[in-house]
Amino acid sequence: MQEQLLDLIKPYFNNVDYLELRLEESESTLISFQGKELSAVDRNFGLTGGIRACHRGGWSFVTFNSLENITDRIESAISQARLIGKETTQLAPIPPVVDKVRVQIKDDPRGYSLTDKKELISHYNDLLLDYDRRIQTTMTGYRDRFSTTYFVNSLGSSICQERLDISGRFGVVARNGVVRQGFESLHSRSDYGVLKNREDVVLSAAKRAIEQLEAKPVKGGQYTVILDPYLAGVFIHEAFGHLSEADFVYENPRMQEILTLGKPIAIPELNVIDDATVPDLPGTMVYDDEGVPGQKKYLIKDGILTQRMHSLETAGKMKENPTGNARVLNASYPPIVRMTNTAIESGAYSFADMLSGIDLGVYAVKMLGGQTNGEMFTFAAAAGFMIRDGQLAEPVSDITLSGNVFQTLKDIDRIGSDSTFAYGGCGKANQVGLPVSVGGPHVRIRNVVVGGR
Repeated sequence: MQEQLLDLIKPYFNNVDYLELRLEESESTLISFQGKELSAVDRNFGLTGGIRACHRGGWSFVTFNSLENITDRIESAISQARLIGKETTQLAPIPPVVDKVRVQIKDDPRGYSLTDKKELISHYNDLLLDYDRRIQTTMTGYRDRFSTTYFVNSLGSSICQERLDISGRFGVVARNGVVRQGFESLHSRSDYGVLKNREDVVLSAAKRAIEQLEAKPVKGGQYTVILDPYLAGVFIHEAFGHLSEADFVYENPRMQEILTLGKPIAIPELNVIDDATVPDLPGTMVYDDEGVPGQKKYLIKDGILTQRMHSLETAGKMKENPTGNARVLNASYPPIVRMTNTAIESGAYSFADMLSGIDLGVYAVKMLGGQTNGEMFTFAAAAGFMIRDGQLAEPVSDITLSGNVFQTLKDIDRIGSDSTFAYGGCGKANQVGLPVSVGGPHVRIRNVVVGGR
């Protein structure tokens, strides 16, 4: 297939500055429950593709779902790029890659019937519904997707990559005068077994929601706050990671000034990575969607801003090295700059060390939602506890954390020795649900503005 696709675009190499063709074959299963109701069962086989052309800095993108009339699609993409282009194409140079990447599968979900998968998810859904009479409804879902993507371009790259994603999502809504929610998820790139015998993980979503029904709203104020590893990872992804995507920086002169490479931006103990090479994580890849090898990058090293994330175009325009961060949701979208597995690296402190010395503080756990606006952020924790005299105390609810990301990076005063990654789905430029992971250890931050009721 790679050779066939390369033969299709070769005659057009001299017509534009850059040309690529991507074809994706996929098969997927989706099962979801809303409360007691089975709300969706979907088994899908798909073929999608996209052609991207660039001429004199002007980009075009044309999709297709069949190889019939594919030459017309290629010519359409080329004519559109030539019509748009008025400047100079600037792409970072990379060596061509010819490769095939196969998935090493431990337990293949395609070996299980739709009935098997439904029964497993129905079992977990029933456990959540039966956990407590105050559980009002559930949002339980299963998804697997196996895809093979063929990619060729005018730089000489010809890559075939397989990908498998398996995930389960478990959410509950509890009500007792107030409404509280709890969520958990499981994910693997190779093993259906990750979903088997996981009642403890599933029920933790219900347990958290019920505990929050009894919690009193936190009193608003300024506190020393400890973020759990999940919330620490979401914070660094949302509040800092998106600012480090080079398309955002290139289009924002103020951020170019703030985010000057080599500039101290955080405490010296802070290291932030975006790492596409960690095995079996949602954002892991051998090559990105422009054929650039996946890499481990230090966005912050010893408190210094050291790298940002690039596509070929942003790297070319900013005269920096490609980083393997051009990604697509699927072949019907063009590549844009996206994160992979973004995390704070572990530090030196145990959780007991982090609690030590806090007379009055807040321990914030998981996340319900949030928003960012440039360097400002607001996040709502899913649960939390007061910290009193260096010990965890009563549970509290309605915790929102607000601040300026650059000041917050300087207000971190302890970084935990523990570290975990969690599954995430990232949205940007209408490509919503891109598999990524967020990670980190517990992180302690001074002077955080905490809102409550």
